[in-house]
Amino acid sequence: MPFGYASPEQIMRDKADYARKGIARGRSVVVLQYEDGILFVAPNPSRALHKISEIYDRIGFAAVGRYNEFEELRLGGIRYADINGYTYDRSDVTGRGLANLYASNLGRIFTESIKSLEVEVVVAEVGDAADGDAIYRLTFDGSVFDEHGFAAMGGQAEAVSTRLKERYREGMPLADALEVAMAALTEPGGERPPMAQLEVAVLDRNREHRKFLRLTAARLERLLSQASPDTTGPAGESSGEPAAETGPAAPATGPTPPSGGTPPPTGPDGDIDDGSSPL
Repeated sequence: MPFGYASPEQIMRDKADYARKGIARGRSVVVLQYEDGILFVAPNPSRALHKISEIYDRIGFAAVGRYNEFEELRLGGIRYADINGYTYDRSDVTGRGLANLYASNLGRIFTESIKSLEVEVVVAEVGDAADGDAIYRLTFDGSVFDEHGFAAMGGQAEAVSTRLKERYREGMPLADALEVAMAALTEPGGERPPMAQLEVAVLDRNREHRKFLRLTAARLERLLSQASPDTTGPAGESSGEPAAETGPAAPATGPTPPSGGTPPPTGPDGDIDDGSSPL
């Protein structure tokens, strides 16, 4: 057996672990449907480096991980869309075709290169109606997931997805969808990121021609002030149904905590992001 031999299974496992650790250091990105299209929300303190971008008339792009790596993917997707739209027809450029292109490139790099890309990507396409919307999430190894309703990636993606599932409902107005995304991105007991450090965009099906639009901090503040109270807690807490009538509360029979006592502090899930991690 040659010196330094490693089985193919071990090599692939090491590549996957390396990529997952790099992606987890980035801040989470949320993509979800609302009544008029698709909403993208990402904490991003940088004003020059975008995690959310437009690819084509109806197609948006969001990514997390190493900026230089997912920027190459974004530029390649724009070239693909422009060439196909000019050669054939603009309607021939679809989110599914772009997702297949990214999956092929990511899978080839993961298999053939020494280092896999530390990126996770969402390709979203808005349709003429809600049932025509599509959200495709692609991982570092080229796997494609056809998401329904919402998707989360990067950072504490599982915890963010859980909070999204508790609050999300179909056909939400934009203000409610933004409130749900902000609640999902905020750790329990933590502070929300300031509006100036948020990158937010929509694919609005009601816009003419180009559907992509970035939202400014001033408009975000107005939208959050218009959100329904139902979206501030998990689904079902404020469902609008009258609460069951109950009698007077019985006196507590257990021991009472000492005055001035406080519960033990709880910390956020995972490592604290100090701003030096990937986007």
